[in-house]
Amino acid sequence: MAIADRRLRDRAARRRLITATARALAEREGWDAVTTRRLSTEIEYSQPVLYKHFASMEDIVEAVALEGFGELAETLGKARRGAGEPQEVLARVAHAYSSFATGNPAAYHAMFTRATRLPFGAEGRPVQLSAAFAELREAVASVAGGRDVETLTEVLWAALHGLTTLGHNDRLRPGRATERIELLVAQFYDASSRNPEKR
Repeated sequence: MAIADRRLRDRAARRRLITATARALAEREGWDAVTTRRLSTEIEYSQPVLYKHFASMEDIVEAVALEGFGELAETLGKARRGAGEPQEVLARVAHAYSSFATGNPAAYHAMFTRATRLPFGAEGRPVQLSAAFAELREAVASVAGGRDVETLTEVLWAALHGLTTLGHNDRLRPGRATERIELLVAQFYDASSRNPEKR
């Protein structure tokens, strides 16, 4: 049993090394630079060894994406659990999302813009995908009032993604990211919570 456990640990460690190396290489040089040949050189494994752990480059990219979603969920959770009024919490979560995307461009690209087989809207999706959405949903729920929380969360996520992607591609004026997020988040406040006298 101890030998089997050690083999499982070793296999998991090799998978983590492959994934971490792919991600680091993509962050430095972009995903086009990440090939099985380049990875095998970087980590000194033969290509057949890589294929024992991942059947294809797509599998490696998906592993990086899942890791990124787990990190994003953790980042959003920390921002959401801080003290403050619901509006402040939502703003903090939105800024945390933007900071994560800006600080991890290759992982973010794997998560959202590269083609993957990850089943985002399907039953049985990986827990990492659900966890990241759930953290956003909790922040939105606190300001939703009677509105549809799921749809509001999807709209917030899409808007944050749009701002992030346009910012990465230098399609927006520099130095205005904070202002844009604040304007976006203001649209999600429930009118009754902003104007309690109208309740």
